Amino acid sequence: MNILVINAGSSSLKYQLIDMETEGVIAKGLCERIGTAGSVLRHKGKGEEAVISAPMPDHNAAIELVLNALTDKNHGVIQTMGDIGAVGHRVVHSAEDFDRSVLIDDRVLAVCEKNADLAPLHVPANIMGIRACKKVMPRTPMAAVFDTAFHSTMPPRAFLYAIPYEAYTDLKVRRYGFHGTSHMYVARLAAAHLNKPIEALKIVTCHLGNGSSITAVDGGKSVDTSMGFTPLEGVPMGTRSGDIDPAVVEYLAAKTGMTLPETINYLNKKSGVLGVSGVGSDFRDLSAAEKDGNIRAVLALDLFAYRVKKYIGAYAAAMNGLDCVVFTAGVGENDAAMRGRIMSGTDFLGIAFDADANRNFTRGTVFEISQKSSRVKVLIVPTNEELVIARETKSLIG
Repeated sequence: MNILVINAGSSSLKYQLIDMETEGVIAKGLCERIGTAGSVLRHKGKGEEAVISAPMPDHNAAIELVLNALTDKNHGVIQTMGDIGAVGHRVVHSAEDFDRSVLIDDRVLAVCEKNADLAPLHVPANIMGIRACKKVMPRTPMAAVFDTAFHSTMPPRAFLYAIPYEAYTDLKVRRYGFHGTSHMYVARLAAAHLNKPIEALKIVTCHLGNGSSITAVDGGKSVDTSMGFTPLEGVPMGTRSGDIDPAVVEYLAAKTGMTLPETINYLNKKSGVLGVSGVGSDFRDLSAAEKDGNIRAVLALDLFAYRVKKYIGAYAAAMNGLDCVVFTAGVGENDAAMRGRIMSGTDFLGIAFDADANRNFTRGTVFEISQKSSRVKVLIVPTNEELVIARETKSLIG
């Protein structure tokens, strides 16, 4: 069976076609500038990447273009649309309505639309992608796989904010957490690598990239996570501030003349390591600037590592123990220097870090970067959120 995985944004649409017999990607691509001039599809199927410039006034047109590319005689990989057994959609937010992936019907779509204001930058786009697929492929089963679902096991003491309780009951204000498919996937792979049942392990998973979050996984369940009501909370990120005193928002608005939405945009798009360094949001650029002696770049890297380390320590305390630390995503999997920064001074947790293994890791594999004597293991585990979506979809359709 082939499953098409869709990740729809407001003006973009990423996709992968996965052969579930081998779990291999047989085609993937990206539609850019949907709804604007200069829209383009970058498709990798047979042979070299195909760049297809074509009007995409909406997501319906984008999906049609994707299906045409998948079945094209030159760079396609399937004969007809009937070769797609199901479609799995990434949906960012489930609120408290879904604690697992679900098959999409009118009721599910209605609930997603009701919750769209909890993630206004993401969920409306996710819904557009679903509706576009249903229009073009009306008889193909489809599933919604939620970023937030894995974190639905957090206890109230972890997900509630210390504000009037009615903000939670009436307005749904609470910590939801994100990157759930990634945290679930790498925690399970870590347990398999350690050859131990995940139910017996206390794991801290560090999904570190342009967007970053840390999760405490106790017995295979998320019991706390760093992102909150939105992805703005937690550790500093590429352009997001992470944890901040809420009064700073009012202060900045008063001093700069920014509106409230402009101030939130400032914290989402102009802050994080970009704001601290003045160099950029890409950690590779910060590392290069550090080598050139840029003090602000050094500060941004140190600040990021310090905050991640604090979360690891806090979650070890929250779980009353720690068996494994996992690094994943773009920075977590590839930036040896950042992993070294984070692990520095963590021996009190029972971590014996292996600096040589960390520098000489093998990309794309589950790789151990702690010493054999280390009570707490440290692993690099490549994430694969698209595969999780495909597996969840396959499970739902039987």
